[in-house]
Amino acid sequence: MPLDFTAIDFETANNSAASACSVGLVKVRDGRVVDTAYWLIKPPLGYDAFLEWNVRIHGIMQVDVADALLWSEQLPDLIAFAENDNMVAHNAGFDMGVIAAASAASFVPSPSYDYLCSLQVARKTYNLDSYRLPVAAMAAGFEDFTHHNALADAQACAAIIVHAAARHGASDIAELAELTGSRIGHVGMPVAAPAR
Repeated sequence: MPLDFTAIDFETANNSAASACSVGLVKVRDGRVVDTAYWLIKPPLGYDAFLEWNVRIHGIMQVDVADALLWSEQLPDLIAFAENDNMVAHNAGFDMGVIAAASAASFVPSPSYDYLCSLQVARKTYNLDSYRLPVAAMAAGFEDFTHHNALADAQACAAIIVHAAARHGASDIAELAELTGSRIGHVGMPVAAPAR
């Protein structure tokens, strides 16, 4: 199996995982980036307040998303881009939590994805003082990117996974997870076990 996956990163308007205000997506095929996407998202009503702390981090303000699509309106584009890929994110629990929470807050079914956390992989691949995305990305040879820009962060995450897979001799996401002792997680409706 080739090293195929979609790296994803969200920025949020506030402390709620439902408040996604931007997304970056990077499609990797056979260990190479073949496509990228980025767009702003209008958070669901009730989760749409922009906290000063969050704005300071990512620079996105309420006025910036005024004409953006709501989560429920943009979700088909996210699903179309990611197809049936394994998802990869740095501190993936956060990003997968955004998918689940924003879908719940928007009264739409959460899409179903298996995912791997590049933070877990980085901890088993590099010997660093910190495993924050900029530090781990630098260890993977991906430097000078705009941290907290969702697309740049997704590109950094993809670079970590590609570099780590080469370093461990892993041919695909499942093998990389196994070699690094990382867990493949799942978001969305659980996959039913085959009938016996």
